[in-house]
Amino acid sequence: MRGVSSIAWGIAAGMLNLFAFAYAGRSQEIANNPLPTPPGQVVFGRHCASCHDNPSTTNRAPDRRALMRFTPEKIYGAVTTGTMTVPAKDLTDEQKRAVAEYLGGRPLDLVDKGSAENMANHCASNPPFSVQSDDASWNGWGADPANTRFVDRRAAGLSTAQIPRLKLKWAFGFPGGDTAYGQPTVVGGRVFVGSDNGYLYSLDARTGCVYWSFHARSGVRTAPVMAQITAPGPARYAVYIGDLRANAYALDAATGTQLWVEELSDHYTARITAAPALYEGRVYFGISATEEAFSAAPSYPCCTFRGSIVALDQGTGAQLWRTYAIAEEPKPVRKNSAGTQLWVPAGAAIWNAPTVDAKRHVLYVGTGDAYTEPASENSDAVLAIDLKSGEIVWSFQAVPNDSWMVGCVPVATENCPKQLGVDWDFGASPILVRLSTGREILLATPKSGTVSALDPDQQGAVLWSANLSQQPPPNNGEIAFGGAADSQRAYIALEDGRFAAIDLENGKLAWVIRLESLESLGKPTINGEYRTKAGLRFGQSAAVTETPGAVFTGGWDGILRALSTANGKILWQFDTARDFKCVNGVVAKGGSMGGPGVTIANGVVFVPSGYANVGGGMPGNVLLAFSAQK
Repeated sequence: MRGVSSIAWGIAAGMLNLFAFAYAGRSQEIANNPLPTPPGQVVFGRHCASCHDNPSTTNRAPDRRALMRFTPEKIYGAVTTGTMTVPAKDLTDEQKRAVAEYLGGRPLDLVDKGSAENMANHCASNPPFSVQSDDASWNGWGADPANTRFVDRRAAGLSTAQIPRLKLKWAFGFPGGDTAYGQPTVVGGRVFVGSDNGYLYSLDARTGCVYWSFHARSGVRTAPVMAQITAPGPARYAVYIGDLRANAYALDAATGTQLWVEELSDHYTARITAAPALYEGRVYFGISATEEAFSAAPSYPCCTFRGSIVALDQGTGAQLWRTYAIAEEPKPVRKNSAGTQLWVPAGAAIWNAPTVDAKRHVLYVGTGDAYTEPASENSDAVLAIDLKSGEIVWSFQAVPNDSWMVGCVPVATENCPKQLGVDWDFGASPILVRLSTGREILLATPKSGTVSALDPDQQGAVLWSANLSQQPPPNNGEIAFGGAADSQRAYIALEDGRFAAIDLENGKLAWVIRLESLESLGKPTINGEYRTKAGLRFGQSAAVTETPGAVFTGGWDGILRALSTANGKILWQFDTARDFKCVNGVVAKGGSMGGPGVTIANGVVFVPSGYANVGGGMPGNVLLAFSAQK
């Protein structure tokens, strides 16, 4: 599963393994898991779980899911001066903070350190927000509804000749952050970007000054999506985001005022990690989860989460429909030797942004692996879903029989699938491409490294497939957050340090280069991940971005590179893994780039640096803006 496997700990570092400790203490299986248990979870398991994981009519304690709906500040207040002061009297302040952050899903911010109002570069004024028809922009995950991640020269405002002259224009630091996983959206001359500290910021694209901030209930990983609100009176615009507690929000783009918020799942592990999609007054959110990160523990009732797509009314947030990737509801099947009830089926989380096909009136999404066996036919698949009804029109399964859980490596338990799969699911959005011949194809790029061109007019029939892997990839896969495409080629970053260009007419390699030397690789990890001798992650997994003549790719080594689309030659590169002087006065540094990609608009290249929520990544908390200088 992209996001809960090698990237499991990347999705919500500090919030995974949610229940493994609390149900029955630290089992030997979890002790063997190389991924660390968050400190707050440990404290909760030892001091809080006996009541909150076993609520009754006598103690009336809210269960853990109910607690996870509160902010860290509210939890901290309850255990320091509120109703939980006495039960928590033996905890140190450090332990109280850890519990608050674990349950709240983001860093504790008692003094609004992350608020725009307290920043040194607060914009002097907030002029009326407007969007002109000819504005250069990058909206959402893929720059367009088809998720091509291609921006033309007019919108980019950047020629190939200017790329070697790119210089740092400004840097913006995320206060208290250590993982920069929010991809920015650029509309109307403003940058909208989320952060692991739970804030969404609105910045001036030219200077980096901050207009406003909005504090969500949990971390904001999704790329924001902007749309005009259909209502009488002057034009107004809304920004749509999701958080790591599966809450969806609509905010006023001019002020950051919350217009509505909806909780889209009551499963305690659910979250929204990918940008929503907008079409004809509806906003579509994919729902993912972290259940497979801890469900191997014999004390955990594995497994009950199913990935889904939820369609909401854009104006009100009212739910219009929900479609589960796995239609069958989980049912009890047996108990393990610890007496814990086990369930099937489960899995097929949706980690990637939906792709809109207006012509065929369908939505395309990639799904995750199954947690239980037999694996659903809709796991590790591309689904075509009717935009109006939510009905699954067709499904293409890239990898069958892939039942997998991160906790089953290296020591399997009774909860684990007997035939453990390969974890080659979809982290990347499907790409809808119109070729130079006028024909449209749908690109599917699973972690296996086998790229397939599907025929959207023939129920996803395979037109061609191209295997980019030189050998069977490890669990973290060969392709992570996906490539970019124009009418002739697709450009794909690979986790083994290579980068490839594919001819879209026939699937043949146009060229392939190596960006990082295999000589730097050390011993593989338990999951078989690519690592350097220093233990750092290796290769390229961040999303690729294309503008005419060049593609941008960020590496786990912290280097941002621009390559020629003609032959892969490096046109420009910049090492982001260092300290930066930020316009908002925040102490910040860059690190690895493993998830969000570059966004480009009006001559400025934006990229977050510090993707550390996967083992081996370098932490960071900065958004960088580059422009061409003479």
